[in-house]
Amino acid sequence: MTSEAPYANLNPNIVLKAVEGVGFHCDGRILALNSYENRVYQLGMDDGTFVVVKFYRPQRWSDEGIIEEHQFTDELVEHDLPIVAPIEVQGTTLHKDSGFRFAVFPRRGGRWPELGTKEELILMGRFLARIHAVGATGDFEHRQNISIERMGEKASIYVLDSDWMPDHLFVSYEAITSHLIDRITDAFIQAGEFRQIRIHGDCHPGNVLWTDSGPHFVDLDDCVTGPAIQDLWLFLSGNRESRSRQLQDLLEGYSQFYNFDYRELYLIEALRTLRMINYTAWIARRWIDPAFPRAFPWFSENKYWEEHVLALKEQAAILEESPLEMA
Repeated sequence: MTSEAPYANLNPNIVLKAVEGVGFHCDGRILALNSYENRVYQLGMDDGTFVVVKFYRPQRWSDEGIIEEHQFTDELVEHDLPIVAPIEVQGTTLHKDSGFRFAVFPRRGGRWPELGTKEELILMGRFLARIHAVGATGDFEHRQNISIERMGEKASIYVLDSDWMPDHLFVSYEAITSHLIDRITDAFIQAGEFRQIRIHGDCHPGNVLWTDSGPHFVDLDDCVTGPAIQDLWLFLSGNRESRSRQLQDLLEGYSQFYNFDYRELYLIEALRTLRMINYTAWIARRWIDPAFPRAFPWFSENKYWEEHVLALKEQAAILEESPLEMA
């Protein structure tokens, strides 16, 4: 196995052998789930149930970092939060087989959250606040922080140093990312000394399974230290008026369980911009993995890069606007 093709040797036989090696009895049913950063499979058990196994991307996290993720999920579960946490087997949640690290999770059903009503947004806000209340009680030692340097500066430099950027866009991309990083830095300064806590980090609707009784949160693979607003802004959509109304509803529920620092509103568009820059660098870094060309075939087209640079320029204008206000 090489860093250039991290999952080249991972096949169904290895998946089944690894899971059975820690005590599960598989019936041979295996379904690859929609995952790119890691490899995730649903496996059928002899008793008719299912588990989900995640094979962590080699060389991305240290063992200590993965264990911290698992410990955080366990803390949240202990506080009666609906988090899908890994199953402890043989005294640990992190296992190794054939050069891969993996964890086994219970399967949870659910649907994409529409969050179309005030009541649903208030409920989501309550759950996010409870996650943050637990997150604020401790610190990560082996996981990343939300960082302008990592997500903005280094990400944009990686793209510029790669062969992806079309020649006719190189100067424009370099100029707009430099300008955006300055504006992002200004926004962080305006927000002041906001508190940084343990957060989900990638809490978008795709990582929430909605049921009749409320949400289940999955995939804390990107849990980091950062501002609380990072776990809130990804649920905002539509025009400015709609986003303000959604944020107000989220915070109505949120404030019932945890105090929100309204200075963090300065960070919403700054964090969105960092995500846009970092997302492109993420795909570029992972392109050697065959799953990425299959999932993102448009990435190699000039049209994508033209639209990306245009979107960054539009984001620069948005960063000049005042923060969202409550409707």
